[in-house]
Amino acid sequence: MELLNDMALFVEVASTLSFRRAADATGVPNSTLSRRISALEKAVGLRLLHRTTRKVELTEAGQLYYERCRRIVDEARIAHEQLGEMLAQPSGVLRASLPVDFAMIYMAPLIVEFARRYPGITFDLDLTPRRVDLVTEPFDVAIRMGESADSNLIARLLARLSVRAYASPRYLELSGEPTHPTDLAQHECLGFPKAGKWALHRGAETVEVEVGGRFHVNSVGMFRRLSTLDLGVILLPVEIAAEDLAAGRLRRILPDWEGKPIPVYALTETRLLPAKTQRFIEFLQEHLAK
Repeated sequence: MELLNDMALFVEVASTLSFRRAADATGVPNSTLSRRISALEKAVGLRLLHRTTRKVELTEAGQLYYERCRRIVDEARIAHEQLGEMLAQPSGVLRASLPVDFAMIYMAPLIVEFARRYPGITFDLDLTPRRVDLVTEPFDVAIRMGESADSNLIARLLARLSVRAYASPRYLELSGEPTHPTDLAQHECLGFPKAGKWALHRGAETVEVEVGGRFHVNSVGMFRRLSTLDLGVILLPVEIAAEDLAAGRLRRILPDWEGKPIPVYALTETRLLPAKTQRFIEFLQEHLAK
């Protein structure tokens, strides 16, 4: 049992690469942590961490040991939770990777509500456009928009977001309002660099149109903002456009047509999830489905 406890302490240090942060998370004094990790290294016969006064790094053996130990510790923690009240009132640090713009624009109020519902959970949120590695990085879950290409991960569908076309009232006043998707070829269209064609659907009918414009941006938040500043037409999920639509900064165009729905997934390394992660995913499924 002592070995399992030391493994759990090592996993926390390896996850944060900091004895101080691991001490804060576990409630174990820094000096005790250092002594227990040293004893663990002596027990396995290999150096697991490079330690200097400035930073902590995993050795090659430490990286391998961490990947194996993390699964063991997670399973032990889950088994403990399932026997206690933590299943009803989960606690601990929830480490989640979130898409930048969707999190800032839409998810922030949901996270606030979730935090109020579960006061025992603390949050370590990483907002980044990069695809984090759930196997080697210390994340419990990653929320991603679009189809998942990694078949090694467990993907849980949270929602499919409706996509519609919008422009600012001033842009429409200056450039005219398109009445059919093919009209978009004559308009400034804002979007990602690779989005050379937009596909719009009306029932069973689909129209693909080549679109162009002066601005190609790799940020939803940025091209949404440019559109409110009268620079062109955008395709956006309804949830992301809602605030600007209500404020009158954007107006829906081509009301009979919709873009391809965007799936939102919760990605995890395993199906065996601690209560904090399971509740977070269930909460998002419930609210995004609305």
